[in-house]
Amino acid sequence: MGGGHGSSVDRLHIAGNTVIHRLAPQVKIVATFAFVISVAIAPRQRVEVFAVALVCVLAFIAVARIPVRVWLARCAVILPFMTMAVLVPFVGGGEQTEVLGVSLSTDGLWAAFNIAAKALIGASASIVLAATTPVTGLLEGFARLRVPRVLISIVAFMIRYLDLLVAQLGRMRTAMVARAHDPRWLWQAKPIASSAGALFVRSYERGERVHQAMLARGYTGVMPDLVEQSRPRSDWWAAIIVPAPVVAVLVLGLL
Repeated sequence: MGGGHGSSVDRLHIAGNTVIHRLAPQVKIVATFAFVISVAIAPRQRVEVFAVALVCVLAFIAVARIPVRVWLARCAVILPFMTMAVLVPFVGGGEQTEVLGVSLSTDGLWAAFNIAAKALIGASASIVLAATTPVTGLLEGFARLRVPRVLISIVAFMIRYLDLLVAQLGRMRTAMVARAHDPRWLWQAKPIASSAGALFVRSYERGERVHQAMLARGYTGVMPDLVEQSRPRSDWWAAIIVPAPVVAVLVLGLL
């Protein structure tokens, strides 16, 4: 199957031939996970750790040749976390600090910095992974990391039919608006709930038909390998090198 070919999820990938693009997908998954975990466990007062991590992320973005405009646009997904981070100093208790004439919680300021820094760095690392690895590559990487094949199949089908469900929901909403239904209040939500139920039933029926069609074509419950190719073991050095600067600064600070 296409593994999300042409879907909105697959459009996150930016074609290229950089060093990061050529790495094995399982290596990039492990390296990203190790990098994000090393940042997540860093104490919030260790500003130097976050500075090194941010420099590393910016270096990865430059090496992968991801346009800055694209990176900033995709960072919009962390706006809810940034909003929460802005509010924390105003509602936090404990010792107060004057900032531009406004009394703010010291613990709240550290908490806001912690949330914002980790959200930005983690999201940026994920953006690099998604931009340099197509959906089929990610699925291949998870398969090579011994993730259960059933879970990989579920994710693959979810990605494959995500746009189809969104398009169907859009058509249902258009039909409702064409019949003079434009809900604006809570008590008008009943038709929306009914539409969601109908969409669930149709999705379930479509899944049954797809499953029957696959069984008729010899499907045994496990998807075949998406990509059959060997990967050099030297790629695994990247899984060590990527989080190494952050871990080194963190360990040196603790010592």
